[in-house]
This record gives sequence, C-alpha cells and structure tokens, in this order.
Amino acid sequence: MRRFEFVDGNSSKFWMPELQGATFIVTYGRIGTAGQRKEKAFPDEEAALREYTKKVAEKVREGYAEVSTGEAPAAPPPKVAVAAPPAKPVLPRRVAPATPGPELVAAAGAALASLQSRLKGPSWKVTRLARKARRALRALGGVDPAAHPALAAPFAALMAHVVGPKAEGRLPVRHALGLLSAVDVAAFQRAAQMWQAAPAGSVPTGVAAARSLGDPELALRVTALLAERPDLRDGSEDAWTKRWGVLKPHVEAHLGDAGSSLAAFVGGVDAGGDAHLSKRLARLGG
Repeated sequence: MRRFEFVDGNSSKFWMPELQGATFIVTYGRIGTAGQRKEKAFPDEEAALREYTKKVAEKVREGYAEVSTGEAPAAPPPKVAVAAPPAKPVLPRRVAPATPGPELVAAAGAALASLQSRLKGPSWKVTRLARKARRALRALGGVDPAAHPALAAPFAALMAHVVGPKAEGRLPVRHALGLLSAVDVAAFQRAAQMWQAAPAGSVPTGVAAARSLGDPELALRVTALLAERPDLRDGSEDAWTKRWGVLKPHVEAHLGDAGSSLAAFVGGVDAGGDAHLSKRLARLGG
C-alpha cells in the first residue's frame, strides 16, 4: 500500500490511499497512531480510480511525500463494447398517410357502391370500376372502412361477394385484395375470417396459407401478390418482381424468427390445382 507523509514544524501526518474494486479507501492521521479510515463507493472501478489519482495529486501539491514502495493501482481493463443487434428493416407503408375530408370519403363510398352494382357486368368493366374504387380508397390514407358509415356497408358487401352465390355476381379475389391493399389491415383480417368460414370450394385459394404467416400485414401483402394476374392486365411482371423484392427480406426475417423458412412456407402451400397460384409460388421461392 502506498504511504504519504507530511512533516513540517508541529505537523506530522500520514495519508494512505487504497482501492478495492469500486471503493476508494484512505487511512490518515498523526504519524505514530493507527489513524482513521474512510471509504467511498463509486459506480464502477474507473470512477474510483479517477478519484484515487485526483487525491494523490492533491496530497503531493500540499507537500506530502511518498515514503512507501507500493505501486499505484492498475487501471481496470477497458470495457468491451457489445455490438447492438442489426436493426430490422422497416416495412414501407402501403398507402401514403392523408387526412381525408368528407368529400373524398363520399367519393370512395360511391365508387364502392358503383362496383357492387355492376358485378354481373362484363369483366373489363368490373376491372375498370375496381381500379377506380381502389384509387378512391388510397386517397383516404389507409383508413379502416368500418370506421366510416359511407364506406362500411358497400365495402363489407363487396368482400362478401368474393364467396357469395355466383348468380349474384362475384368479385374476383384479386380485385378484393386490391381494395384491401388500399385500407387498414384490420379490414383484411375481417375479410379473411369471413372467406374461410364460407362453404368449401368458394374460399379463395392461398388466403389460408398466407394467413399462416401469423403477421396480418405480411399476410395481406403476400396474398395480394399470389392473387395478382398481370396476364389479365392487373399490372406487370416487372412491377410484381419489384414489389416482391422489397417484401421478401421482411417475410424471410419473420419466418426465421418463427423457426421456419421461405422454402418451408412455400412448400406448405397447396395450390389446389391452380396453375396461376403454382406459378406465383414458384416465383416466391425462386
């Protein structure tokens, strides 16, 4: 232990510093006595060492001379920085946020009602009206249709027409998913539950499989990709590939966290003889 002494005229004092972990200890008093002992705890060893060094320097300035051969305490080993886990990629928004006024909500409601009233018309007209309704919904910034009286009834009716009697006109699932992609994901959850409760044979192929992802937002996006038909002018293969390229890392990360993989997910989907779905699944796993 280091010992410092100060002898000058009638003064005859000693001072002995010591470190024990994060505790700084001093023993001091008149030479020839046992002296007094004081302890002071610090948050860590580095803080205690800084106090030790500061106090030694003060005593030397005051005239104390070191008379022992003790060594100064060694600095604690540097702390090893632990790298933070890489941040997960942020899933881009499907719809740009907006604050819709009553006019936009009314326009979207009218577009939905118009689509509903013409489901038994030619497919090209249904497609055109579905695109118009989707644009009107996107302008609302991703609202939940159930929260707006002007949207709730026509939207729910259109989702029911996906699995309803053919005689009343059916809304192709790809158009329904286009509408669902323009609103809050809660609407997809309600629609998927309703579709799966429908009689066998009318449930859209691939919906149950995508829902098995466990994440509603990912399920909606994957289901929409599986149902999209560029061959029927619903988009383009290039646009489909770009959207899947953005979504794929998020799906893989989600499946990895669940102890699964994209290959296992794709392999577990029963295409049910649907050639288009088989093609899309091959693209997902490719």
